[in-house]
Amino acid sequence: GFDAFLAARQVGPEGKVIGVDMTPQMIARARANAEKAGVKNVEFRLGEIENLPVADGAIDLIISNCVINLVPDKATVFRDAFRVLKSGGRMMVSDIVVKSPLPEEVSSFLPAIGACVGGASLLADYTAAIAAAGFKDVRILQESGIPAEWLDDPDLRALAAKQGYSAERVAALAADVVSIKVSAVKR
Repeated sequence: GFDAFLAARQVGPEGKVIGVDMTPQMIARARANAEKAGVKNVEFRLGEIENLPVADGAIDLIISNCVINLVPDKATVFRDAFRVLKSGGRMMVSDIVVKSPLPEEVSSFLPAIGACVGGASLLADYTAAIAAAGFKDVRILQESGIPAEWLDDPDLRALAAKQGYSAERVAALAADVVSIKVSAVKR
């Protein structure tokens, strides 16, 4: 619920923030944190980002912080985001993408998926899926490399050793993984 609490400050007491999570445990934790913090303009709903528990055309702004890359069918996520936004509504997404395809042994490696790398889409496919959902003005606002400490993950190091990847190969793969911030508008 951390991002929802930050958003709650931005919308003020007259605004409303809806947080969505797919596990009852996280919803219960977020609700408890909201109550403990006295935040009244946040509601947490159980659901999946491919099928948001929100009415059509009800939302002004969608934010997502490094979650969409965990979903296999990103196009469905963007179509549903488009569905729930009002006309003129905006989507601001921070996510992990790749500039070229990862080797199968990396993209299917569960610890790499958990580290938000394995499920990453190609940058061009990611932005194309946003546009195909109906969004306009799809813009990459920021692009940056992944933090070096991600490469220090013991599971990823073990995979690299098992595959016989040289340090140069690991560095080249890592250079293709980027964090992006994307904006888009429903017109």
